[in-house]
Amino acid sequence: MRPIEAGERVQVMDVLRGVALFGVFLMNLVVFASAPFMATEQQLLSLPTAAYDFALLEVLHWLVADKANTIFAFLFGLGFYLQMHRLEERGLDFGRLYLRRLAVLLIMGVLHLFFVWTWEILHLYALAGFLLFALRNLPTRDLLGIGVLLALVGRTAQKALAEFDPGGYWTALPGGFSEEEVLLRQQLSQNGDYLGLVSNFFGWVFWDYFFSGMILGWLCYALGRFLIGAWVGRKGWIERAREHLPGWRRVRNPALLLGLLLEGVAAFLAYASWLPDFAHREFSSDCVHLVAVLILATGYVSTIVVAFESGRLRSWLAPFAWAGRMALTNYLTQSLVIGFVLFGVGPGLALAGKIGTCALTGIVVVVYAAQVLLSRWWLRRFRYGPAEWLWRTLTYGKLPG
Repeated sequence: MRPIEAGERVQVMDVLRGVALFGVFLMNLVVFASAPFMATEQQLLSLPTAAYDFALLEVLHWLVADKANTIFAFLFGLGFYLQMHRLEERGLDFGRLYLRRLAVLLIMGVLHLFFVWTWEILHLYALAGFLLFALRNLPTRDLLGIGVLLALVGRTAQKALAEFDPGGYWTALPGGFSEEEVLLRQQLSQNGDYLGLVSNFFGWVFWDYFFSGMILGWLCYALGRFLIGAWVGRKGWIERAREHLPGWRRVRNPALLLGLLLEGVAAFLAYASWLPDFAHREFSSDCVHLVAVLILATGYVSTIVVAFESGRLRSWLAPFAWAGRMALTNYLTQSLVIGFVLFGVGPGLALAGKIGTCALTGIVVVVYAAQVLLSRWWLRRFRYGPAEWLWRTLTYGKLPG
């Protein structure tokens, strides 16, 4: 067994991964820095850029929220199928390698979750990956059908249980959102109390996440996207994307238009003041949003594949592949940047409650551009990013060549 060589990589997958990585970074930072997570609404309203901040946040929810992590998860399932196919063609034991790979990812994810970034997804991907492995031999049609069903129903079912059984234990997070609790997190941050923050997040997020229906909803959400990615991999539509460009073009415009329209409907249901108020209005908006996410993410993937493989925007999109090849390293680094910007631990800036969406978006653009350039510099000298090197070493049980 050996790692995939650079020449064996599907470059458009690295481009898609790089684009998704930017979107995940952007939404993680701006949402976590907003109310009611690390800032109060009053603090954000007092900023001189408040009107622009709230407008931009709504645009980001419309265009980016959940679409970036959908593409990221889709690529995980796609990569799973390609790895399985290549190893089985060589007559190698795919199962042993893949399960070791997931076990290492789970350990990395749990450490990351508890000590660095409370919204991290590596542990979730590892857990859903074990389920994906168990379902790997599903018929092609079932891969798609079950994948779409889980992708749509996972978080929707969890939200429905929380909506219609508010006294039950299926509600997402029962506490942590009051102004007093937000200010407490800010105080711990400004004091540089790292252990206090870890303890606070453990009580606020970890316990309720692992011992409620929330993790089940997110597992279905991730697994559904994995299965859709595996289905696309089995069809060969990304690996041989140039051969399938007419199909990608047919999908692109309808998916973009319908996805944007449905997200607009979700926004109107949630915020339009001229609509008569009705029961479960926010829940209805969430349901429309979760349908729109899959459709719009499909439109984004189609647009990038067509633009890259047709050659029209290849030179503009190619730099995303540099960051995409080091996705794990860059993702972990982004967690440290989020902590540096929002928390006061060590050299941290402790800007939670003092910075709005516009400034945070600027930070993301600058940091991500630096990651792209650093990834390019690193890959000219080494075959793998630092975190990728560690992951491969622990998976294969030897130093990569």
